[in-house]
Amino acid sequence: MSKLGNLGARLHRGEVGYDFVGNRKIWYGVSILITIAAILGLTVRGLNMGIEFQGGAVFTTPKTSASVAQAEDYAQSSSGEQAVVQKLGSGGLRIQIAGIDTAKADQIKADLAKDLKVDGESINADLVGPSWGEQVAGKAWEGLAIFMVLVVIYLAVAFEWRMALAALVALIHDITITTGIYALVGFEVTPGTVIGLLTILGYSLYDTVVVFDSLKEQTKDLTKQTRWTYSEIANRSINSTLVRSINTTVVALLPVAGLLFIGGGFLGAGTLNDISLSLFVGLAAGAYSSIFIATPLVADLKEREPQYKALRKRVMAKRAQAAAQGDTAQQEGTGPADDDAQDSAPAVVGPRNQPPSRNRGRGRPSGKRR
Repeated sequence: MSKLGNLGARLHRGEVGYDFVGNRKIWYGVSILITIAAILGLTVRGLNMGIEFQGGAVFTTPKTSASVAQAEDYAQSSSGEQAVVQKLGSGGLRIQIAGIDTAKADQIKADLAKDLKVDGESINADLVGPSWGEQVAGKAWEGLAIFMVLVVIYLAVAFEWRMALAALVALIHDITITTGIYALVGFEVTPGTVIGLLTILGYSLYDTVVVFDSLKEQTKDLTKQTRWTYSEIANRSINSTLVRSINTTVVALLPVAGLLFIGGGFLGAGTLNDISLSLFVGLAAGAYSSIFIATPLVADLKEREPQYKALRKRVMAKRAQAAAQGDTAQQEGTGPADDDAQDSAPAVVGPRNQPPSRNRGRGRPSGKRR
């Protein structure tokens, strides 16, 4: 078995692990700082909305010797607006200018034909009205709202409202970070961006539901025992699915990274940036939130319930009693009084976090085998 596979098996059995829930305040703080940075980016710089949302014109030229930088200067001097220029595989240019009307578009088309030294009739101009852009934006928000409502309803029915609330917080966390990155880097927001955003929310929800399902299974009849608290079982659920979450995220990120860094960066296919950036940032943020935000938040909410408060008190009391018995036994030189000292250890690391074996205490002969 590979080292990663062996680690995954040990994490699943509870032999090793990291205390995600116990260190949740650290990760809450990290998330708050990232969210604040994203909100500042949205407030100060704002989003670079494409013409699909704010209206404008797209000019497609035939093959020309002008560079992208030259075309940007020509378009900006003619329109007075910032232009987005992309080089096409045919050798032509795609020039996108937001916030212009039909009359102004005709003048810009004539100016571009003169500056680029091409026939004006060969330049194709597509206009997008501001009212249509408002409809696109409205539909995008509507789709996002419907998605959120359906997610909350599903999780509340399949699990419970606390898990639905934690998943909703994690999804809002992912959306805020992704949109904040768009504001900071200045990438254009298009309908493709919205599609990418909805896609990554699905990935984020998948990772979260996997952990929640494990948590639901392991917390059945939890209050009938005195070995583990709810938070410790929640932490074991994260660790048992950790390698699976990492593998899923890495496999999903590799092709998206190819689109973003190779297609959009090295090859200059700028049209890939609008969807690939949202996928790349969102997938990473979704994996982070499902591990460090959603499940620890569920543990926080559940630990406030009376039955789990009482469970924590019983577990802590048993551990204190076992520790006292162990100290007394050590002083007397007789060793542990019974198995309570091992059973009461926290479920974070070590093989003694395992549930008791079914064969435990079933009368195995204590004498020497012959």
